[in-house]
Amino acid sequence: MVDEKTYGGSMRILSIAKSNKKGTRKTPVDSVDLRINHGVVGDAHAGTWERQVSFLAVERIEECKARGLNVTFGDFAENIATEGIDWKCVPLGTRVRLGDSAVVEITKIGKECHKKCAIYYQAGDCIMPREGVFARVLEGGTVRCGDLITLLPPSSS
Repeated sequence: MVDEKTYGGSMRILSIAKSNKKGTRKTPVDSVDLRINHGVVGDAHAGTWERQVSFLAVERIEECKARGLNVTFGDFAENIATEGIDWKCVPLGTRVRLGDSAVVEITKIGKECHKKCAIYYQAGDCIMPREGVFARVLEGGTVRCGDLITLLPPSSS
């Protein structure tokens, strides 16, 4: 179990983004509504599947910038960019509270890319297959940039 002490308790949302089309960069927004078993309202990746919401650590985005890539929030098609959490260390099944009310459950770490997407060609790399984490929405709510992130124990079901 990963706990907040691992991250110094300073986990928060730095950016939120959504897009109308899969395989493209997302546009940053100030807030989004998460709907139970659907995902980000108005995002192309929403639906009744295991990858309703995507997360990427800002630290990974900064590493790409340090390697010379011209990237920013939303460029890897992540819905939520976070600070203070290494998503690859968060076990599957972990529940995560976003802000005051939304709760998601981690369902997938990384993803398979069948071909190089538009993001790869635009940014020079796509780190989502290696660094992205995906979740399904258990409890809906509005999440905003700056909201705190709280790790919860995995559900018992």
